[in-house]
Amino acid sequence: MKRCFVFAAGSYYGLRERPGDPGDFVIAADAGYRVCLEECIRPDLLVGDFDSMEPPADFARVRRLPVEKDDTDTLAALRAGLERGCTDFLIYGGTGGRRLDHTLANLQSLLFLRRRGALGFLFDNDFLWTVIENGEVRVARTVEWGLLSVFCLGDRAEGVDESGVQYPLSNAVLTPEFPLGVSNHIVEPTARVSVRRGALAVGWELPPLA
Repeated sequence: MKRCFVFAAGSYYGLRERPGDPGDFVIAADAGYRVCLEECIRPDLLVGDFDSMEPPADFARVRRLPVEKDDTDTLAALRAGLERGCTDFLIYGGTGGRRLDHTLANLQSLLFLRRRGALGFLFDNDFLWTVIENGEVRVARTVEWGLLSVFCLGDRAEGVDESGVQYPLSNAVLTPEFPLGVSNHIVEPTARVSVRRGALAVGWELPPLA
């Protein structure tokens, strides 16, 4: 496992895990650099078109992107992490702010990572999102009556099972037109979500930061 920490320019709700393990790679996406300064983290790379800030004059490891491009700054950062062989991506500042479109783009980017053999984790306000495809995820209950939500990414997701939750599912079909999986609750020490065919965005509640 090689971790990549990506700091984007959306809303920042606090650091859940700090880089520092051998092999950790830290990328600031545009104004996500300001979060790195706030947390006293020196990124290994700064990526962006710099429409939100100018790159600092004393920072040499900059990958400047054109303003007119297909990738968001965050997706470009994820590509850079994949180039470095990272397998686990922790994304901060990828939700909230004034741009719901960027939040949706970053949720889709979790599927981009999953289809390239990596795992992405998108940190929201006391909430964490990941994506599974033709697989499963197990979630430890860290909040009493903690929320868990599951959404279909794609035309349909077949063979969906949810256990350890208030409203279990067995061999269900989820579609993007009906949010059946929203606002469940984890009632066992561990919840399990799996899908036999298709992709799911899975999010669950985290304990508040002290």
